[in-house]
Amino acid sequence: MLLAISLALAAQPMKAAEPDAPALTLLNAKRTLVIGHRGYPQFAPENTIPSWKLAIEAGADMAELDYYHSKDGQLVVMHDGTLDRTTDATNRWGGKKISVASKTAAELQTLDAGSWFEKQFAGTKLPTLIEALDFIQGNGGVTLIERKEGDAATCVKMLREKKLINQVIVQAFDWQYLKAFHEIEPHQILGALGPPNVLTDGTPRGDRAKPLSAAWIEELVKCGAHAAVWNDQVSKQAVDLAHQRGLKVWVYTINDPALANKLLDMGVDGLITNNTGLIWKTLALRSVM
Repeated sequence: MLLAISLALAAQPMKAAEPDAPALTLLNAKRTLVIGHRGYPQFAPENTIPSWKLAIEAGADMAELDYYHSKDGQLVVMHDGTLDRTTDATNRWGGKKISVASKTAAELQTLDAGSWFEKQFAGTKLPTLIEALDFIQGNGGVTLIERKEGDAATCVKMLREKKLINQVIVQAFDWQYLKAFHEIEPHQILGALGPPNVLTDGTPRGDRAKPLSAAWIEELVKCGAHAAVWNDQVSKQAVDLAHQRGLKVWVYTINDPALANKLLDMGVDGLITNNTGLIWKTLALRSVM
């Protein structure tokens, strides 16, 4: 079935990306991007409407989120593969390590995804990916979608139906997923999260070194990505190499001004953070020094 979907999608005519599409505008920005990791989890429960609302209000260039497939095949926003940490699933259903994939979207949306963080967020729901996109894109934001599990064809189909190709950016640690996505929809801007857990040929990362390197950059290009989205194990040499290949470098998850300044001195193009306001302050202080 998934193969049939993939072939049908690949057969559809493609239109070149619009030059003013939000994803391209951000990719081509001449300044450092500030990206709200799971929204603004410093002050609101991660991956929820309140968190993305705060990130947008704080001026985040993108609001990041994560998604899984529910038992009935719906795309549901959640960072962990299990429900225990950020919902009341254990109290409601009993047991531990209840997986997202074991419940339908309707069941998942009965959970409280806010009380664990603070009482004022009691009753906050787990959103579907479509609900999240409607909120973020509908309120002037741009979404950075991280795929946790699931096939590329389903995500492409949803983005096309919502007319969101290059209105958002898609990223993943599974570079085989990115390669498949790029083959179906070559115009969509993609970010390759690294170090990856699965390479473009489907093999695990194994014991390969974690820092961004020339070897990783060469592998990254194969999956059609436009940005290396890496941990803080980057160097100025690696950033320069990425830039020479026409790639951007975004670094996660940066919540410390000293580390942010170190990375900015290397020339990174974006910082993914739990504290959007703090990173904006760090950037502002650099401009007056």
